[in-house]
This record gives sequence, structure tokens and C-alpha cells, in this order.
Amino acid sequence: MLPTIDEVLARHRAGMLPEAERLYLQLLEAEPHNPLLFHLLGVVAYQTGRKELAAERIARAVALKPDFAEAHSNLGNALKDLGRIDAAMASYGRATALKPDFADPHFNLGNVLHELGRKDEAVVCYREAIRLRPDYVDAISNLAMCLRDLDHTDEAVNLLHRAIGLRPDHADALSNLGLILLKQERFSEAVTILRRTLAAHPRHVRASANLGLALEGLGETEEAAACHERAMALDPNFVEPLPNLSHLRRKMCRWERFAEDDAKLLDAVRSRRFRIAPFMVLHAAGATAADHLGAARRWASEIAPPRGQAFRHRPGPPKPRIHVGYLSADLHCHPVGFLLGELIERHDRARFTVSAYSYGEDDSSPMRRRLETAFDQFVHIRDLDNATAATRIRDDGVDILVDLTGYTSGARTAILAARPSPIQANYLGFAGSMGADFVDYIIADPAIAPMDQQGCFHERIVHLPGSYLPFDTRRAVAERTPSRAECGLPEDGLVFCCFHNSFKITPPFFDAWMRLLKALPGSVLWLLDSAKTTADNLRREAVARGVDPERLVFSQRLEVGDYLVRHRLADLYLDVLPYNAHGSAMDALWMGLPVLTCSGPTFPGRVAGRLLECLGLDELVTRSLADYEATALDLARDPARLAGLRQRLAAARDTSALFDMNAFTRQLEAAYERMWETWSQGCPPEGFAVSPWGPSPAP
Repeated sequence: MLPTIDEVLARHRAGMLPEAERLYLQLLEAEPHNPLLFHLLGVVAYQTGRKELAAERIARAVALKPDFAEAHSNLGNALKDLGRIDAAMASYGRATALKPDFADPHFNLGNVLHELGRKDEAVVCYREAIRLRPDYVDAISNLAMCLRDLDHTDEAVNLLHRAIGLRPDHADALSNLGLILLKQERFSEAVTILRRTLAAHPRHVRASANLGLALEGLGETEEAAACHERAMALDPNFVEPLPNLSHLRRKMCRWERFAEDDAKLLDAVRSRRFRIAPFMVLHAAGATAADHLGAARRWASEIAPPRGQAFRHRPGPPKPRIHVGYLSADLHCHPVGFLLGELIERHDRARFTVSAYSYGEDDSSPMRRRLETAFDQFVHIRDLDNATAATRIRDDGVDILVDLTGYTSGARTAILAARPSPIQANYLGFAGSMGADFVDYIIADPAIAPMDQQGCFHERIVHLPGSYLPFDTRRAVAERTPSRAECGLPEDGLVFCCFHNSFKITPPFFDAWMRLLKALPGSVLWLLDSAKTTADNLRREAVARGVDPERLVFSQRLEVGDYLVRHRLADLYLDVLPYNAHGSAMDALWMGLPVLTCSGPTFPGRVAGRLLECLGLDELVTRSLADYEATALDLARDPARLAGLRQRLAAARDTSALFDMNAFTRQLEAAYERMWETWSQGCPPEGFAVSPWGPSPAP
């Protein structure tokens, strides 16, 4: 005797899917035109991943019973997963027309619209689903994330708390709340909520990956990497944590998968499988300028104006002063802040009004206080949402908005997407194109962004005549220089200095450094102090290359004046690829320490070479790793030549335009004036070069 449909349905709901399907098919033999059986068989097929079969079975159900609202809704789900989006949306529409009080198709349609980027429409669908079913936790959670994307963060957080109140173990609501807290840089709170998510749902891959991001924000690098690894192990098809995992491995100098990570990263960029933070791609060995641009464009394609706002601007009458706004997360004790101080102080207030729009932390450092004083107005927008921040910039009448953060940590690029200023430029903080239609110019120099590579930059290229990097010659240097012994350095041995972030160090360059140490008895490699894990890994790598790990000396992180003065104790600064020393190379050169670099094929690998060329030290710019290593060895064995380089560097410090911040500021201002003139004449942005005497057209 066959069971009833209700009896089979009970087994279905209990998760006994193969048995339920077998029994449904037996019942169907007895009732071959039963639409409910076709529908239930379609649901089983959907639940077991057979989406095409699911669509076929459920389509048969609605053919037999055209007013079957539940079947239309589930057919839409199968069609959506098959990529037949228009047909799916039509099915949801029929379901809601047949049964107006049916919440599911509103929810399902909201999901499709959200994925299509039609977020305002998705919000309407989610709200209707919740109105029809106030305890619809999935809809509440998804509405929250949609509102988060539309910059309604406070309402999103409230909704997620409501969802968790209804279902304390709801995986997506917990994970989504953790993600929002993470984006707000409330890392400790994010860790707490994400650990709670994983306690209830140990196999929740996104919660594991988001916990990794939160732990990284707290500096817990090892555990962060483990979270990403666990997420990818749980679901081998979930590859989105790869860029963060790769970056964490670089920070820890865990190189056992270095080449594999880079290959996977570049494959993801070129196949466009998912969005990758462009900053990660800048560090990938083998990445081309086209890869950098492709990653940036893919990233920018999903950055929408907050709340859909996009301001429009029209040229007006001449203004007595151009209003330049600097938008940044880094106006404090940060490399960008250190480079910027004197430039802002030197701006010509007769021709320019200069404002800061800061959304980074106030670290109460002397650098922060100095920057607050340097600007005509220092506007704190950290606590403003993106829409309100953009409106403030627009209302302040900013003519040129200069983004100093790009796609680095903490970026709030959606502010730029709102077009609060008629002219918007990418400068200083990000070593590449932003790939966005809402950024008009990239301020660069002839080495890092040659005009014949305009096709590798979405923005129009603007050349400053020397290096694009400013420098703060007014920074205080500690009065006392410590002894080598105080810093753990040998009194007589040669000291190679490499004050990079650990993630810039790559195995090929470390190999070369170890060969140098082996060839030069008594020499040491002086590195910035890193987390214990990183230092231990580097020492282990040294041992694997036959070098005593004690020849790696780690300098503790210090106040900037004490950090600068320590360069006097080193003999030669060794640069890296694919991402050169930028601000740190300027620091070394300002303190009289020669820098040996290897010039690469892309913007981030050409910066140090340009600095040396501006100082007339072209012989320190090599073009291959072999040439780099040979030059380092020759210099180390020729103290007289090294001393001569120091003398030339000391002389160039006082005569080179590289450290002439008055001239540099006038040149940057000439670039701003050219941008403003082009805009005022109603012309589109165009590339150009600023000469020492003013701007000229790009060749």
C-alpha cells in the first residue's frame, strides 16, 4: 500500500530526500497528472542540486495548475539559478499576482534585484515580504544588507538585531551583523558576533572568512589566516578569501605557497571570477599594468553612489580662489600623513582654499595636530555616512577633490561616486588607477605612468616634472644618533637596511639578500620589527639558505624622529619588487642613506627609481635581479665608492628639486589650475604635463 502525500512530505521535511523522491515517483505513477507531486519532485531536485530537472518538473506542475502560486515561486528559484533571470522574475510576478499575501515571491524577487544591483527596488520587495510575514527572518537579514549597501547602516544594524532577537542562531543575520561591524572597524565587536555565529554554525564559510578579516584588524595575523584557510577548506569553490589569505601569508613571510597564491590571484583577476581588492593585485609578482587596471575596474563597477545620489555640476563664473579638498583615511600618524604636512602648509592661500575631509581615526599624535592646523578647515567626517559626507563636500563648494586613499585600508570610495566635486583626482595613497568613471585624473610623473601607457589608466594622466611624491622636510629628527651597539648592529660589519613592511619582501629578493650576507662576512640585514611569527619565519628562511639567523637584526618601531635618525647607522638600503619602497625610500634618501632599487614594469615598482633619477643617482637604478645583486655586492666591496655616493647624496639633498617643497607645491598647484581651467571651459579631462615653469599639453 502506497503512503499518502502527507506521509511522504513528512519524510521530505525530515531531510530524507532520496526516499521522499522515490515515494513521490511511485505516487506519480498512480496520479500522473497531479501538479502537487510534480512540484514536490521539483523541490527535491532543487534541493539536491539538479536545477534543470527541478525547472522541468515544476514547469510541468504550473502547466497542470496555472494558478499554483507556490510552484511559480519555486520555478523562479530554479530559473534564477540557471541564469534565466528574466524568466525567473516573470515567475515571481505571476506568483504574487495569483496570491498577493504570499511573502516568498516578494523575498525571492528582492534577492534577484539585489544581485542585479537594483537595490532600491530590492528594498521595496523585502519590505513587502516582511509586511506580509513580520517574523520573516531571512527577509529581515537580506533587507539589512541591502540597506547597508545603500548607506543606511544604522537601520541595517537595527534590523539585524531584530532578526537575531527572533532567531538567536540565525546564521546569516549573525554573520551579516559581524560584517557590518567589521566594515565599521569595530573589530572586537565583530570578532565576538562572528565567533557566536561559528559556535552555532561551524561550517558557515562566510562567517569564518569574515572572522579572519576582523582578527586581522586586531593584528591577530596567524588566527586570521587560519580562519580563511578553514573557510576555503569547508568549500573548495569559495575562493573569495584567497586575496586576504595571500596577503596575510606575505605579512607573515610564509612563502611555501607564494608562487601558487600569485598564480591563483592573477587567474582570478584575468577570468573575472570575483572582485579582488586592487591593492592586493599591486603586490602580485607577474601582474601587469593591464591586470592592475582590470582589477580596479572590476572593483569600481560595484561602487554605487550612496542612496543613489550623484551630484551634477556646471561651470560657473571665475572664482578668486580654487577650493581643493583632500579626502583621506590617513591624516594622522601614517605614511600619507607624514608625506603631506609641508605641502599643505605651503599651499598659496591667495590662490587656493585647502580643506581636509578626514574619515580616519584621530590618533592624537603630533602629526594629526599639525595637519589639523595646516588646513584652512579640517572636517571630521568619520561619523557621517557616505551620503551626508558627500553632501557636506558639495555644500562646501569644493572645486577639486583629491582622493589620498584610493583602494587602501578604510577607503570610502562611495563618497567619490556621488560626485561631490566637479573635478576628482587620484593621488598619493594608491599606486595605480582606480578604474572608475568618477575619478578624472591621476597625478603621477613620467616614470611611474608614462604618457604612452595612458591605456593602462582609467583616469587622464597628469605629470609632475620630478617625482609625484611630496616630502616633509620639516619633520623633526632626533638630536641624538644611537650607537650601532645600542641597535644590536655590528660596529664594523656592513649593514644592509630594508625598512619595508614585511608583505613587500619576496622570496627572490630575500634569496639575493642571503647570498649577499654569505658573500660578505660580518654583514647583517636590518629589518623593521615585525610580529614574532614573521620574524621567526624570516629567521627560518635564512637558516634554509645557509645563513645564521642572528645576522637578521630587527629594529623596534619608534617615534618618527628616532626612526629617521637610525638610517645614519646603515650602509645601503636594499629595495624590493614588485612594490618598491615609496615613502620609506624618501626617508632613507633624506637621511643620506643610498638606496639600491630594481625598476619594475608597473607604477608601484618604479617609484624608488624615479627618486634616484631626480637626485642624479641613476647608477643605483637596476633593471634585473642579477644586476641588482651584482651592484649591491660591488658597492659593499668598494667602501670608497659607497662613500662617494653618500657625498653626492648629501649635496643633492640641498640642490635637488626632489626636496624643494616650495617648487613642488607650485607645480602641483599649476596642475590644479590646469584642471580647473579645462573644466571651466566646458572641456573633458585631458592628460598634460607640468614643466618646472607651468603646465604643457601631453605629447
